[in-house]
Amino acid sequence: MLKVFGTKASRASRALWMCRELGVPFEHVEVHFADGSAQQPEFLAVNPNGKIPAIDDDGFSLWESMAINIYLAKKHGSALLPSDLQQEMLVLQWSFWAMTEVEKPLLTVMLQRVELPEGTPAAKYLRSRNPKSPEAEQQALEALEKPLSILDQHLSNRDYLVGNDFTVADLNVASVVSWASAAKLDLATKPNLQQWLKRCISRPAMRG
Repeated sequence: MLKVFGTKASRASRALWMCRELGVPFEHVEVHFADGSAQQPEFLAVNPNGKIPAIDDDGFSLWESMAINIYLAKKHGSALLPSDLQQEMLVLQWSFWAMTEVEKPLLTVMLQRVELPEGTPAAKYLRSRNPKSPEAEQQALEALEKPLSILDQHLSNRDYLVGNDFTVADLNVASVVSWASAAKLDLATKPNLQQWLKRCISRPAMRG
């Protein structure tokens, strides 16, 4: 059976969402980024980087959340991954774009603004890597403006990122942009993005 390693409050949520969209039987193996479980030999045998998420699909190990989701959709012949080559490449484009242009600054803003429970391993781990800094928060907000504007403009005449239906591109990008809520990011000036995100995260498979 497919095993998905990670914790819901991490990038592993993307793989869990994908599994539910596909209706694929899977076992969720709880591995946390902050409690040392990701550094245990059993998990390092799956992902030697010691980071989540990762999967074990009947002996085939794969890491990196975007790659995992594309693999699962392709393996299971899902309509979530277009069969047309150009559209499939657009799925890759948007997935990689979300990681390179949006995720880091949005994560920075979120960790600057979120109230972490003091003393917990997760709080210590995250705060050590993202100490409070108004300057860092402002720089991250400025870095987000262009990519979020690009996304809003792209969605000005369409409901989804690629083609006419929800695809892996939407799942992957929405899984990143959904952090805007925890980051207390005001998306009122990006109405197309706002409506698209609402469509994506209201899907039953996303809610679990």
